[in-house]
Amino acid sequence: MSRKATTFRIEPVTQAALEALSKTLKRPMNQLVNEAVKQYVARRSVEVERDLEETLERLRAYRELDPDFQRAIDRVAKAESEIGREDPAEGELVLGTLIDGRLRDEPGPVQAEIDQLLHG
Repeated sequence: MSRKATTFRIEPVTQAALEALSKTLKRPMNQLVNEAVKQYVARRSVEVERDLEETLERLRAYRELDPDFQRAIDRVAKAESEIGREDPAEGELVLGTLIDGRLRDEPGPVQAEIDQLLHG
């Protein structure tokens, strides 16, 4: 398979460590970076897949307990279509503190709608 040249910005300390490792191991930095990225992607893919499966199982369990689940999903889909592009956190990890079952942070409009649907 052909390789594609890509540009990344690496912190100077990491760059220096990579150069030292390359000299010590007598292997090109490109090879070391490719190995590291490949290992990282493989590991994170498994973690993300596991997280998604757990989320799916929780949603399935919730759906069985909540007769209005489909209505809630419809409302979330409608909110996504109406305001999803304007959501400043769209596609971003949202961090905060969970207090009394609610995330205490500045949620975007879609997150606010999801919170409203789940917690009333």
